Amino acid sequence: MNFLIKSAGVAIATATLLVSSPSLAQENGSTTKTKPTTISPKPTEVRRGTVGKKSNIVEVAVANGSFKTLVAAVKAAGLVDTLSGKGPFTVFAPTDAAFAKLPAGTVETLLKPENKSALVKVLTYHVVAGKVEAKDIKDGSVLVKTVDGGSIKVTKSAKGVVIDNSKVVAADVKASNGVIHVIDTVLLPPDLF
Repeated sequence: MNFLIKSAGVAIATATLLVSSPSLAQENGSTTKTKPTTISPKPTEVRRGTVGKKSNIVEVAVANGSFKTLVAAVKAAGLVDTLSGKGPFTVFAPTDAAFAKLPAGTVETLLKPENKSALVKVLTYHVVAGKVEAKDIKDGSVLVKTVDGGSIKVTKSAKGVVIDNSKVVAADVKASNGVIHVIDTVLLPPDLF
């Protein structure tokens, strides 16, 4: 039961927020030019819909349609106002397909009112303060502090960007209060276990 709660919480945290960190920026002041990832509009993939320029992170996630589980978790955790706030935030957001990879019953368990603190921990594990776009991430690996107080490992190579063991499948989904990077696996804070 604790594993399920921890797993779900981590998934939600990843999906909810990741805000920029100076340690992700290029050390020499230069930037690497990277184009935002384009993806096809298959049901299991993220769609880049036409959300207005003033849409915040929560509104972008709701309008997209690929983050129903994440949005439900953000609501259950009471983080809608926070993620709709000024920011800026960088969010590593797991898709519904990423949540589906978790053990059966994990999400349902995390969404229960008595597990709210675990859910908040998981969701905030996916958030870093600030706005980090793909061009701001330097080659190599770096530990980045998350809003929950833990650290995630961000690795950039010729193969793309990996957050812990989760691949970024779509980068630079813009919002008025930050940016979303879509990931294929829910992140789990190590101290949930």
